[in-house]
Amino acid sequence: MEKKITELLQRFSSVEEALASPDAFNDPKAYRKLTQEHAYLSGIKNAAEELRSARKALDENKALYPSETDQEMRALLEEEITFLESRVPQLETKLETLLVPPDPDDDRNILLELRAGTGGDEAALFVGDCVRMYQLYADRKGWKYELMACSPSDVGGYKEYIMAISGAKVKRFLQYEAGTHRVQRVPDTETQGRVHTSAITLAVMLEPTKEEEVALDEKDLRIDTYRASGAGGQHINTTDSAVRITHIPTGVVAYCQDERSQHKNKDRAMRLLSAKIADAERQKRQDEEALLRASQVGTGDRSERIRTYNFPQNRVTDHRINLTFYNLDQVMQGDLDMLTEPLVKHYYQEKLSS
Repeated sequence: MEKKITELLQRFSSVEEALASPDAFNDPKAYRKLTQEHAYLSGIKNAAEELRSARKALDENKALYPSETDQEMRALLEEEITFLESRVPQLETKLETLLVPPDPDDDRNILLELRAGTGGDEAALFVGDCVRMYQLYADRKGWKYELMACSPSDVGGYKEYIMAISGAKVKRFLQYEAGTHRVQRVPDTETQGRVHTSAITLAVMLEPTKEEEVALDEKDLRIDTYRASGAGGQHINTTDSAVRITHIPTGVVAYCQDERSQHKNKDRAMRLLSAKIADAERQKRQDEEALLRASQVGTGDRSERIRTYNFPQNRVTDHRINLTFYNLDQVMQGDLDMLTEPLVKHYYQEKLSS
């Protein structure tokens, strides 16, 4: 890894020189490419310096500790050593993730679809918890999110929730969230204190680019309007503002009831319908090309249990890479990098080896 970093830092110097050249603006396309490369290499440079600094501090503290006689100072050194011993591996993972070359689709907007699976009301409640978790993660990353459609549950949470997420490297870090997420915890309604197991499913769809947008012919669409109901719909249920659109040739359905305007609901439903159809066509092409199973992760395949959230043990486990942490409380507050970054690295290495 050190050799690779040295090469990239040398390249960083070359890119900076090229950007500083008076001729840099002569070719706008080449200039844009250079600025993108500069941003990527700058991230690697900063991460490498942060890791180097943490390693140096850890070595210095370990060297000082044996000769230190002041008990208060020894306690401070112990605390700092413990922190740095956990921090260095995190920084190593962050740097290794950055070394994965950027993909042209890294910054693509995605649609994240969460659905309650086995477990009834408890599954719906966990959908609500995960919606909040991903929104908090988006806030940490500086991403924007927008509700596309939802179906609230009577007990709280959601039977289904679909949101659009946009920002830098959204697809890069969220593409591997698709699959079955299992939760183990004691429901509020459980009087005996027994742990229940429920599951929800996630699908990740790329929002179509202008080139990928599906041409939807009005004659192929069945548009139904109805009265919105449930949480969020009580203010608009006096008019038929909710919209459900069915693409007759494929049977794909999209709906929206969250805006008071029927026109706005129709626009959102059309946007969601286009994304669903484009995603289905993309998956069909991938299947026809017989891509590896790993490359299909994150495109909406929900057949595999990918992660378990065990609340009594404060444990989260990603089964694909056998990664376990005992800080589920932090994960539910949106601290997802500890899971998403190792996944980016793992699947890149898997693609290289295949």
